[in-house]
Amino acid sequence: MTNSYTTTETWSRTHARHVGGKVIVDLRGLAQEYRSPSEQDLEAYLQELVELLTGSYIKEVSYGFERNSVPIVAMKYTADMNGTLTADDRSGRIPRGVDITGAVFFTFLSYSSKWWSLAPEQRERIKAGLIVKRSVGSDPCSGLVGWTSDKTYSSAGNGMQRSTYGN
Repeated sequence: MTNSYTTTETWSRTHARHVGGKVIVDLRGLAQEYRSPSEQDLEAYLQELVELLTGSYIKEVSYGFERNSVPIVAMKYTADMNGTLTADDRSGRIPRGVDITGAVFFTFLSYSSKWWSLAPEQRERIKAGLIVKRSVGSDPCSGLVGWTSDKTYSSAGNGMQRSTYGN
C-alpha cells in the first residue's frame, strides 16, 4: 500500500509579510549601525513591500547610503516569484563599520513586468494606497560591481534574494 499526497500553497499577503519583515529587520540593523532609516520609514517600507510583493509587482529594491551619487554601503533585494525558492535564511548580518560621513540614505525600486502589464489607472490606485511616495529617478546601484549575494528570504517558494555592497 502506498500513500501519496499533494499540497499546494498560493502566495498570499501573509507570505509577503513574512518576506517583507525580514527585509525590515535588515533595515533596522542599518538604522542601528548608521542612524537611518527612521522607525516611521521602516513601517512605510514594510507596507510598500507587502503590497507590491503580494501582487508580484516588484522586480528589485535597494536601500543604502550614497555619497556624491555613489553608493558606499547598500543592500539590494531581487524578487523571485517563480515558486522555486527553497531557502529561508535568517535576516541580519548587514555591512558594518563603513564610514558614511557626508552620505545620505537612498532607496530605489524597480517594478516587475506584471506591474507594467496593469492598466495605468490600476497602477495609480495601488500607488495611492502606499505610504512611500516614489519619484522617477535613476538607480544609484546600476553598474555597481562588487555585490555579494548572501541571503534568500522566502515563503511558499517565492521571495527575495539579498545582495550586499560595502564592508
